[in-house]
Amino acid sequence: MLFLRSPNTRGDDVAELQTLLNRLGFDSGRVDGIFGPLLVRAISEFQTNMGLEPNGICTPELVVALKRMASQSGEGPGVAVVRESIDLSAVDARDEARIVVGFFPGVAALAHSVALRSKTSHPLTTTVESDVLSQAQAANRFGADVFVGFESSADSGCTIFYYEVPTFVSVGGRNLALRIAAAISSRVPELSVTTQGVRHPLLRETRMTAVLCSMAPQEIVSLKTNAISTAVNDALDIWRQDPLTEL
Repeated sequence: MLFLRSPNTRGDDVAELQTLLNRLGFDSGRVDGIFGPLLVRAISEFQTNMGLEPNGICTPELVVALKRMASQSGEGPGVAVVRESIDLSAVDARDEARIVVGFFPGVAALAHSVALRSKTSHPLTTTVESDVLSQAQAANRFGADVFVGFESSADSGCTIFYYEVPTFVSVGGRNLALRIAAAISSRVPELSVTTQGVRHPLLRETRMTAVLCSMAPQEIVSLKTNAISTAVNDALDIWRQDPLTEL
């Protein structure tokens, strides 16, 4: 039996429940495996449609009913992706964006350079250095529109991560990651830059469009800090003009 608790229940069973509801048109938010208020509302709406008491509690019997109905609804990503696309289409690039730049040890200089450049066009830019959960919570409390995280990597190249699981992909995150990768590649051709959709806890816990830039090799990143920070901010500005178009 699943229901709203504090702290929120997390797990693959919650993610499956979100997937089933989203495919049936009951918006439970993105498939992040977190049992939060949006999921409670979606369960209650489904219960109301089934003529049941809308208590927001998921019982084994409710899962059986969901699976039976979802088996006739196809394999698409469901209403959560549609909702994200609608939200992004309403973005006005002229509005002041609330941007959080998060970072882990080893990339402080790069993160501060990105934030400093961002503040010239987006005064509501702030930085946060902490563990994964604390960074996500800080961005959520700030009401950020975009989260850009930085970490150092032992790999031979850079990877720009965005949130993706088998039944959900963050459209905004993917498109921002693609733009950042293209911008860095253009300004710093010495770096090999790729993008990848992952189920990273930082990207799962943030409620806004979010990417995590894993930077390497460090000798090039350190030498090209100004060029990389310029590229990231250029990509952010371009993405805000058209967050739904994929490169």
